[in-house]
Amino acid sequence: MIRLVAPETDHPPALHERAMDNLRYIRETMERASAFTGIPGWGQVAIGVTALISAFIATRQSSFQAWLAVWIAEAVVSLLIAGWSMDRKARAAQMPLLSGPGRKVAFSLSPPIFVGALLTVVLYQAGLTNAIPGVWLLLYGTGVVTGGMFSVRVVPIMGLCFMGLGAVTLFSPPPLANWFLAAGFGGLHMVFGVIIARRYGG
Repeated sequence: MIRLVAPETDHPPALHERAMDNLRYIRETMERASAFTGIPGWGQVAIGVTALISAFIATRQSSFQAWLAVWIAEAVVSLLIAGWSMDRKARAAQMPLLSGPGRKVAFSLSPPIFVGALLTVVLYQAGLTNAIPGVWLLLYGTGVVTGGMFSVRVVPIMGLCFMGLGAVTLFSPPPLANWFLAAGFGGLHMVFGVIIARRYGG
């Protein structure tokens, strides 16, 4: 007598394991598709305030080297404020700071900032110091536009404003450059920071 024997099969995964896999997939998909809302509005306002203070201090310097040192110090302070305020907002919202959209914002913003630092050295060595403020505004605006594509709608608009101001700065008399920097890194950060804080929190 011939008996058919069914091949041995592995036990199907437990129901809760499949549910956890599905939830993980949904969470990762939502992270990739959602906008990064961790941009700190009040942090932007604080950066604007320090930029206005730096602009005032920079105008009182007697040499370009001292002027440049003031603005480089302001850039470091701004990065510290931005990092602290973003981390604080992310913790308050129980949202990972380096989520999918958060990583995209960081990676999109970083290259223009790095290029701006390199060009600052190149332009300084070449004696083309009058172009530095405009280049700063243009490249910062470019980074904000590209990074803002993964954030809320108002962020890329802010980046376009920085780019427009940078273009104007490049073709304006050099004595006005410091005031354009104040208008950009000070004024635009404060205006858009308030908008972000009111519409998207903190």
